[in-house]
Amino acid sequence: MRVSRKSQENLKAAGFIVALFAIWEIACVLFEVSPIVLPRPSAIFSTLFVQMPALWPHIVQTLGTTMIGFLLGTVIGLALGAFVGISRTAYNTAYPLLVGFSSIPKVAVVPIFVLWFGSGTVPAVLTALTTCIFPIVVNVATGLATTEPEMEDVLKALGANRLQVLWNVGLPRAMPYFFASLKVAITLAFVGTVLSETVAANRGIGTVMMMATSSFDVPLAFAGLFALAILGVALYAVFAVIERRVCGWANRKQEFALN
Repeated sequence: MRVSRKSQENLKAAGFIVALFAIWEIACVLFEVSPIVLPRPSAIFSTLFVQMPALWPHIVQTLGTTMIGFLLGTVIGLALGAFVGISRTAYNTAYPLLVGFSSIPKVAVVPIFVLWFGSGTVPAVLTALTTCIFPIVVNVATGLATTEPEMEDVLKALGANRLQVLWNVGLPRAMPYFFASLKVAITLAFVGTVLSETVAANRGIGTVMMMATSSFDVPLAFAGLFALAILGVALYAVFAVIERRVCGWANRKQEFALN
């Protein structure tokens, strides 16, 4: 049975990941590394498995908070990106403001959200939103700005107005950029959520990690990190599948190269 080149590449990647964890495990044993400094992967996975009943509500809380902030950020980012991408005045006005806001460390914004809305879920949602919105705006605006003028001229010659040009040419042209931004934004949204949970929350993976480090339970802290990594990879893969379904025409060259 012939294995495709893409399957071979996936097997190689999985092999490298397994080898990395094996090297980590062996190094911790050979050099007698204390679990407080760096726990072994076997101890981390064992803790993750044993503590899963207690961790599950926190995982659900972090996932739900992240998805709410991400969805709100996607809607707002798509609208802002479309507005910035089709208007030179909006680009010159809004883009510097977005860059300036994105440059502010989000750890400095969390106390303000807590002051406004109190501790809990709302600051975490807002932190996730503000963390993930910038790449969406930039990529959507870039996709719209790189639309070929000839295509717009053809539709205008046929009597299409600006909104019709945006809907029929601009947005489809920006879809590969949009989905590329979603794969980045979902990972950033997790960062924002956990950051807020470590500052002002009583539930979530960030809270579990803060409690674990305060009690020197480093394997549990690493188990929280692994849970975040698994969630991030899973959602990244979901958006990658959706991207291939919606924007397969943009990736056909890469697919041909892997076959």
